Amino acid sequence: MRKTRPLLFALALVTLLLIAGLSLLAGPSGFGWPDTATATGRALLELRLCRLVTGFLVGAALSCSGCALQAVLRNALAEPFVLGVSSGGSLGAAVIIAFGLAAVSPLALPAGAFVAAAATLLLVCSLARRSGGYTPDALILTGVVVGSMLSSLLMLVLSFAKTRAVHSITWWLLGSLQTTSWPLICAAGALVACALAALLIEARTLDALSLGSEAAHHLGVRTRVALPVILTAATLAAACAVAVSGIIGFVGLVVPHALRRLVGAKHRMLLPCAAFAGGAFLVLCDTLARTVTAPHEIPVGVITSLSGGPFFLFLLTRRGKFGGL
Repeated sequence: MRKTRPLLFALALVTLLLIAGLSLLAGPSGFGWPDTATATGRALLELRLCRLVTGFLVGAALSCSGCALQAVLRNALAEPFVLGVSSGGSLGAAVIIAFGLAAVSPLALPAGAFVAAAATLLLVCSLARRSGGYTPDALILTGVVVGSMLSSLLMLVLSFAKTRAVHSITWWLLGSLQTTSWPLICAAGALVACALAALLIEARTLDALSLGSEAAHHLGVRTRVALPVILTAATLAAACAVAVSGIIGFVGLVVPHALRRLVGAKHRMLLPCAAFAGGAFLVLCDTLARTVTAPHEIPVGVITSLSGGPFFLFLLTRRGKFGGL
């Protein structure tokens, strides 16, 4: 395995560069490098570069978050939104759009989504700690219940919102990488980098937790300290992704499973690979979303679901069980 790692890294780097080049060259108006001699061409190139960076950032955040949550919760179906982050972020964004606050500042919508998602994490962890501690069952059940309640509140907001606001909320819920604010991308990137660094530091702890909390405790892991840190870091990454791009599913579920078959289940190797693979996967999906039905654009969340769902079913039927855990 060690002898093949340099080859795998080289292949991954070449693939990433090819996908990045394809993303910059492809667009609804055709395939080619924008004419930077004109203001329109420069604006188009900046827009494509912005979407490229956003896609890589969101894909990396969702993939690494999925890796961590699958290990902590010991559930092969765990993904970044299992603790209700998507429902909280959706409700926060819907409230901002419904009350017209999105027009006040370009940062109002992502800020509202991020604050609501973070508040959801605090609520879920607080309720889980009171009911049974940070056990997988307590966290999953609490996340499902809180997420269902927040989804009901979202439906309530949609029922009272105006038609134009309903359209904007629906588009946001489908997922999109149309962010054009570099300050927003930089702020989200800094938070995601901190979250991924914390997960990488806890890589050996994640290996132990995948065996169970009791086994991890016997291996010397201080679960009462490690679990809140890992849950906070994983959910912070997912919340940043939600704030920037809306709800994009399957990235944090499919990519970790596929990579475990290639690089193994050791998180010191798995997490960096998940960051690169998740980013590349989402950038490729966004490129397809912009070009397949040009000049109309498909929400990237639709592309990830249409491609990730069958791929995950292929892995399931090929192995006969959910691999990796």
